[in-house]
Amino acid sequence: MMKSMFSGVSGLRAHQQRMDVIGNNVANVNTVGFKSSRVTFQEVFNQTLSGASAPDSSTSRGGTNPIQVGLGTSVGSVDTMMSTGSPERTDNATDLSISGAGFFIVRGSSADTYKFTRAGNFGLDKLGNLVSGSGYCVYGWQKKNEDGSFDTESPVEPINLYADSSNGNKRIIAANVTTRAAFSGNLNASNEALGAGATDTQFAVPFSVYDALGNSYELSVNFKKVSADDTGTTWEYTVTHDNGTDTPDTYALGEAGQVKFDTKGKIIEGSANTCKVDLDPATGAADFDINLNFNNLTMFAADSSVVPSDVNGYSTGTLTTFSIGSDGIITGIYSNGEQQSLGCIALASFSNPAGLEKVGDNLFIPTTNSGNFTKGLAAGTGGTGTLTPGTLEMSNVDLSSEFTNMIITQRGFQANSRIITTSDEMLQELVNLKR
Repeated sequence: MMKSMFSGVSGLRAHQQRMDVIGNNVANVNTVGFKSSRVTFQEVFNQTLSGASAPDSSTSRGGTNPIQVGLGTSVGSVDTMMSTGSPERTDNATDLSISGAGFFIVRGSSADTYKFTRAGNFGLDKLGNLVSGSGYCVYGWQKKNEDGSFDTESPVEPINLYADSSNGNKRIIAANVTTRAAFSGNLNASNEALGAGATDTQFAVPFSVYDALGNSYELSVNFKKVSADDTGTTWEYTVTHDNGTDTPDTYALGEAGQVKFDTKGKIIEGSANTCKVDLDPATGAADFDINLNFNNLTMFAADSSVVPSDVNGYSTGTLTTFSIGSDGIITGIYSNGEQQSLGCIALASFSNPAGLEKVGDNLFIPTTNSGNFTKGLAAGTGGTGTLTPGTLEMSNVDLSSEFTNMIITQRGFQANSRIITTSDEMLQELVNLKR
């Protein structure tokens, strides 16, 4: 009878532990990136009262099975369920969820060990570090290859959107000098041919250019029709300052060029002359050349409509906002309309994710059964999923299953308590025999 009582005690203990796990699951039903757990039981061991015997054909005696009495139950495992939770839309630029396998890589400091999480509720601190809700730095790459892509083979590092050792200050995008200016549109074939010596301008096209320091200059391409015959039409152009005159003290804009059209108004000799902008040394910027391209011009009897279609170069810009792509690349958007990549978020992959150990704050650390963290992976590579910006992964707790398991666990606990009370009553009857 004592065996049955201790079996009941083991059942109470096992069901209590199962209830503890269920309670934790229900408590974390709204925890971002939470992975629920389940409990499985196993019998403890059995007392063998009689061993098995083999059948004896000589005596026509059959075999017997072993006679064993079980001695209770225990918790066999508490398994972490790594199924993916549903995404919850937040529209927050720094919120991320992983569509598939993988974990975000975070670390508290350079002396800390790497930790891993599915919770992508990130933000920026005042220094520009991308951090988790608990203040852990999010890791990825900032060093770039020569082609501008991120060096994903290099070790991961904390991501900072404002500055890093490889790119310097990322809050400001450096100016880019203008090197080309392409024009498209129509020149009016009905205009009078003025002759090569004429100084009049029949159509002017203003456009802006920038030096290497980001200073802006307003130039103008001035067209005039100089000749026309049965072989075609010739137009001449000059480049001047925006006040309509060439100002040698600031600009040496080059000699006049020509654009020729055939008798059908199609260009036959598009000019690609170089316009040199000779700056005053007081600006602190170097002189620069601009390649002028007029290959997309036409000449028909219609209003002149030439416009600058492709002029590169831009002034200095300051970081105004940023976005994160499904590949983990963070793109900064600047006040001058330009963009540049600021960093790339890395993911980690494990051979056995269920073998990771929970350490609180929605974080995991590797164990001997999960596999080691060797290197960061770009989202969508190495078996990892892609990122979904503006969303968070919800807890994978299924309340209907948890409540069902709660009822089963409660009944199991009650049944085991009845074993104890029944065994106690039987012992009481045994004691009463001497009365």
